[in-house]
Amino acid sequence: MKIIFSTDQIYLHGGIEKVLAEKANYFADICGYEVIVLTNEQKKQAPCYAISAKIQLLDLAINYNRKKSYFSWANLQKLPNHIYQLNNILHELQPDVVIVSNFGYETYLIPFLYKKAKKIKEFHSSRYFESQLRKQNVSFLKKSYNQFNDWIESKYHYLIVLNQDEVSYYNSDNVVVIPNPVSIPKGTASLTNKKVIAAGRIAPVKGFDKLIQAWKKVHAVVPEWELHFFGEDYLETQKQLEILIKEYNLEKVIFFKGTSSNMVQTFTDYSLYVMSSVTECFPMVLLEALSVGLPVVSFDCPHGPRNIITNNEDGVLVENQSIEDLTEKILFLIENENNRVAFGIQAKRNSFKFSTPVVMQHWIDVLNS
Repeated sequence: MKIIFSTDQIYLHGGIEKVLAEKANYFADICGYEVIVLTNEQKKQAPCYAISAKIQLLDLAINYNRKKSYFSWANLQKLPNHIYQLNNILHELQPDVVIVSNFGYETYLIPFLYKKAKKIKEFHSSRYFESQLRKQNVSFLKKSYNQFNDWIESKYHYLIVLNQDEVSYYNSDNVVVIPNPVSIPKGTASLTNKKVIAAGRIAPVKGFDKLIQAWKKVHAVVPEWELHFFGEDYLETQKQLEILIKEYNLEKVIFFKGTSSNMVQTFTDYSLYVMSSVTECFPMVLLEALSVGLPVVSFDCPHGPRNIITNNEDGVLVENQSIEDLTEKILFLIENENNRVAFGIQAKRNSFKFSTPVVMQHWIDVLNS
């Protein structure tokens, strides 16, 4: 079987890139499939995550301007060349399956190019807020855009979503639920270091400002504990957060640590993972935290955390966007080491239901259906 993964790039740190590498490597190394990763703006950069030597990497070098809208004239001018190259490469490679991993022009083009291939679109973000907007009285233009998207999605053989809660947000009968896979490492977190970790793109949607506000109260009770953020800055959000940290006099206990090439190993150095996002679909960082036995405290935001964490067993789900409840739950696991250790043991056990072999069998079933 020949499979093409279509995406924009694989050189930046991110959940889509990490999951793509995990799946592509499994298909190539374990299943023996012929796998191609097709990008359009790799910019001659090396992949961020390890890619099997058996996988062919191809880049169309369209190089859209990511600082501008896809509908800007600067990017629209590049679209004809993108269509031409994409159509040619698909007919040249003649894949059995094309999996669209990102959300760009490819989403709209792939269903109509090289009709012999099975087309699959995977979604990595929650449609909760979009579904709420659709219920409102939207303009004719917006309603037409939504209907157009629904029509495009109906042209795919399968739409892959990450949890059952997302299914109702799609006007299609071709939706399949397959969670993200995670490799289960041998190592585990010691849970003895007085450090808490949060990770992800440093962006407003991650709600790190609320976590900092909660930490002000945490610090008043356990001043020796530190909070570390891992991730790449987005739209200078980090500067805004640093102002908040300084305002609360927390410069000596809250630190931005940049990115890590091995987050799983990094997690083992911490005693608690905290997620304060506004929305999450199926965050890889939660899976990786559980895989090393790291307990989790997370807002019960729509809809990923509740589909990963077993409340009061391997982590704690917090009243969504409640700083008070977030503070209380963080302090509970900081101050109760026995509970923290028990949660960590169960986290490791529960992570196996998301292990790569288990999840990839669902993908194999879809490819062979």
